[in-house]
Amino acid sequence: MSHIVSVSDLTQALKDVLEAEFPFVWVRGQVTNLARPASGHLYFTLSDAGAALPVVWFKNSQGRGNKGTGGENSIDPLTGEVLEPGRDVAGSLADGQEVLVAGRVTVYAARGSYQLVAELVQPSGVSDLALAFEALKRKLSDKGWFDEARKKPVPPSPARVALVTSAQGAAVRDFLRLARERGTGAALRIYPTLVQGIAAPAQIAAALDAVNADAWADGKAGGKADVIALIRGGGSLEDLWAFNSEVVAEAMVRSKIPVVTGVGHEPDVTIADFVADKRFSTPSAVASGLWPLRADLMQAVDGLETDLSRAFLALLQRKQAQFSELRRGLTWLSPVKRLARLDEDWLETSQRLAAAGGRMLDARRERLAASVRGLSRAFGPADVSALQAQVRALAERAHLAAGVALAGAEGRAQVLAARLAGLDPEGPLSRGYSLVRIERTGRFLRSIAEVAPGDRLGVRTADGEVAAVVAGGGAEKTGGEA
Repeated sequence: MSHIVSVSDLTQALKDVLEAEFPFVWVRGQVTNLARPASGHLYFTLSDAGAALPVVWFKNSQGRGNKGTGGENSIDPLTGEVLEPGRDVAGSLADGQEVLVAGRVTVYAARGSYQLVAELVQPSGVSDLALAFEALKRKLSDKGWFDEARKKPVPPSPARVALVTSAQGAAVRDFLRLARERGTGAALRIYPTLVQGIAAPAQIAAALDAVNADAWADGKAGGKADVIALIRGGGSLEDLWAFNSEVVAEAMVRSKIPVVTGVGHEPDVTIADFVADKRFSTPSAVASGLWPLRADLMQAVDGLETDLSRAFLALLQRKQAQFSELRRGLTWLSPVKRLARLDEDWLETSQRLAAAGGRMLDARRERLAASVRGLSRAFGPADVSALQAQVRALAERAHLAAGVALAGAEGRAQVLAARLAGLDPEGPLSRGYSLVRIERTGRFLRSIAEVAPGDRLGVRTADGEVAAVVAGGGAEKTGGEA
């Protein structure tokens, strides 16, 4: 009987084998599914055409391969690599970037899957192009070349379209095939150019300038192209690099004619797409976007014809209704009809006026009679006698109340006068007391300590004031009543 192990034991055994077999490896691949959680760790998948490998790059390992402060070169402690100043691999890591990852293979037991724990991540191969792409993107964005306000409107169903593309590519064949099935007919002119390689950017820019310089004699009012279509089929980032050049972007901005792009496949985005007045995902999408299907146009014409017929019938019906209404109006406004209506109106108004006058007179008579009756009730002899009795009673009550109030006020006045007399400071003077004032301070003398020999005093009595001087022997406190 075979040995039965638990999931944890088996996973740990596999983990031990993998970590022992791959303690440190270098792996090349493309970054996909990049995630940056709040923890600062980086999670992504390293993939190529045949497989995918989960990678975790912990925050404490991300300093390797990045330049610190100081501005001078540094040496990576893991690889001995000389690092350039300002390098930030972790911060610039993005989906689609080709990288070299150094680390150890391990098993993540919680999910039962293996993963690469990165110790060092370096850009590799295409990543240099990706970095150059982002740098140029930021530069041209700062110049305002991507702003919607700068871009020119693309006319619907253009009659003259200039194709800037490779004359032998599949993209132009697909474009022409779709163009034959769409719109109402348009003049197309191909400006052949390289769309890949070192010489391609200069040729594309020259073709864009040539379209702006050429005048078309196509029997449709002459002039220049209505739209320039810059198209190319799919390819790798290196294959599409001609459309990521500043030379091409500058020629597109310089163009007086609207430029639309259809470069690569659906997910491919180039600098030219950002600069274009309108971007389509593929060359075929350009043809589909410039012209509607001819069958759709025919169906639209049929619909417009039907709508026009309905609108014309509706207009006729409205005019007939207006004509009938005008006829009725003219009949109503004839002189004989008008005189008859005026006579009827005069008779009816006279009757209403007579009825209203009678009702008004009756109402006035009734109000007059009611007023007479009210006056009789209000001013009869009995009512007058009763009112006189009430007035006399009120007068007596007022007289009594006034007497009581005066007596109370007189008593209170006497009490207040007595209290006021008691508070008179000169009252005690009439009983033999005196007030002594110190001339030096102007205050009344309350203690012998307040005076000194020679001080002048004023002694006030009930009938006058006597001047005095403190004797030279000084003041002495004596007993007795003050």
